[in-house]
Amino acid sequence: MSTIKEEMPVLVRHEGDWIGTYTLINTEGKILDKHESHLTCQFPQNDVYSYYQINRYKWSDGKQEEHQFPGTYRDKTLWFDTERILGKAWEVDDATVILYFSYKMMPEMHLYEMINISPCNRYRSRTWHWFKNHQIYQRTLIQEERMR
Repeated sequence: MSTIKEEMPVLVRHEGDWIGTYTLINTEGKILDKHESHLTCQFPQNDVYSYYQINRYKWSDGKQEEHQFPGTYRDKTLWFDTERILGKAWEVDDATVILYFSYKMMPEMHLYEMINISPCNRYRSRTWHWFKNHQIYQRTLIQEERMR
């Protein structure tokens, strides 16, 4: 039986804690939002989920959010089906993972995320392309560094 760690080696390189900044921009490049992030990527042993991610966000005004994303693995794809999102992730080369997801409460919206990890595994850059009714309307730019 194949496992996520064997068949998705690029994703496995993301295991651990990441800190960074999310910058949301509109299609003209105007900054709409900016906040700090701390993400934890895990591969639980003997669990229902093959992957488990916790996203923590913090804004300068004190606002904070935390979201959890358990994922299941099959056919070289990581699948998400939570109360918030429905999506999947797959590897495209030796440094890049693509994630597609939609919010269940907003069926007219979906997004594609490109996640790129550096060869030294210390840095990642991510971009989200947000679509509403199949038209791009904003992007999220994310710079992250692995916590030591």
